[in-house]
Amino acid sequence: MTPYRELSKEQLQAMKADLEQQFEEVKAKGLNLDMSRGKPSKQQLELAMDMLEELKSTDKLKSEAGVDCRNYGLLDGIPEARRLLGEMTEVTPDNIVIFGNSSLNVMFDTISRSMTHGVCGSTPWCKLDKVKFLCPVPGYDRHFRITEYFGIEMINVPMTAEGPDMDMVEELVSSDPAIKGIWCVPKYSNPQGITYSAETVKRFARLKPAAEDFRIYWDNAYCIHHLYDDKQDFLLEILDECEKAGNPDLAYKFVSTSKVSFPGSGIAAVAASTRNLDDVRKHMAVQTIGHDKINQLRHVRFFGGIVGMHKHMKKHADILRPKFEMVEHTLEKELGGAEIGTWTKPNGGYFISFDALDGCAKKIVAKAAQAGVKMTEAGATYPYGIDPHDSNIRIAPSFPTVEELKTATEIFVLSVKLVSIEKLLQEN
Repeated sequence: MTPYRELSKEQLQAMKADLEQQFEEVKAKGLNLDMSRGKPSKQQLELAMDMLEELKSTDKLKSEAGVDCRNYGLLDGIPEARRLLGEMTEVTPDNIVIFGNSSLNVMFDTISRSMTHGVCGSTPWCKLDKVKFLCPVPGYDRHFRITEYFGIEMINVPMTAEGPDMDMVEELVSSDPAIKGIWCVPKYSNPQGITYSAETVKRFARLKPAAEDFRIYWDNAYCIHHLYDDKQDFLLEILDECEKAGNPDLAYKFVSTSKVSFPGSGIAAVAASTRNLDDVRKHMAVQTIGHDKINQLRHVRFFGGIVGMHKHMKKHADILRPKFEMVEHTLEKELGGAEIGTWTKPNGGYFISFDALDGCAKKIVAKAAQAGVKMTEAGATYPYGIDPHDSNIRIAPSFPTVEELKTATEIFVLSVKLVSIEKLLQEN
């Protein structure tokens, strides 16, 4: 395909007229398609339905510790659930505490606790003049909403193919005591699908923060969310690397089964050093007498162990893989060589990241919406919703059916072409 920039003004105008006619025909269909968030599809949710039959009213609902799961007790979670999520995120049961259904809740609570009571005895953040957080971009909008909610200043850190720009991270963290943390989605990152390299993980573990209460917020959301059996990214385990580097307290590691079992009824956990977990427990003991142990037991019995969980995730992959491949094929077929956009081809996770020509993302998303395709708002992958280049768009292939997704992707491509041609014509 000839790059669009090499086409004459007359050729671009002719293409624009043809595409506008196609667009009006699509718009007249009154479609209502959703590619806005990375929600599991109904087909994926059906995979875990047998979990609801795991516990019967006649069962003895005791954990292996002998505690009745219907009653109070076991603040850290039942031992078998700690073992299961420990295996999932590659830590020992002693270094993990089980929470409720969402790791997002755990991350919010962790920030909130730091604001009001500090981190392991340090000054509460609310008493400081300034609190800052580093935000790899493009990144996860819900992370950014948490820190924005608490009035924490967010600093953009560019993502590379190896992970965040570590030269920048090291410089900022070591020189500014107001920087208290960094958001990370280290495996199949949201939205690019990048997995941090081994060297990047080691550099994180070797950080020398100016702030004693600096922590890495390591959201390992997609740790077992592979799309392929033969192409699986490897991520070095951060807590072990921190221990080796003499920084055992440097990281909080978050994980959940939200996109493994049921997003609304999963189990979540935080893994960390003994000192960090002791600090967490001190506040948890006031907040709750224990999270839902019946749900923990249900998950353990359904999966049996990490082998059962991996088998279950292969079923998810079989549903997701054709959707990702269809989107990637359509983008390549329709836009390959046009030089009006680039996109990622992840080996796992839930998103494809698309970069349009500068200044085009908002117009593309708005154009797609006119034709009945809802997408993640342009700018959402940056703090404060401000993409300085107005170029990044997050594509979420998981929720629609394959047929719906095919139509939605074609409309998206049509929108990209129209907006890009309009920009190029303005430049001429």
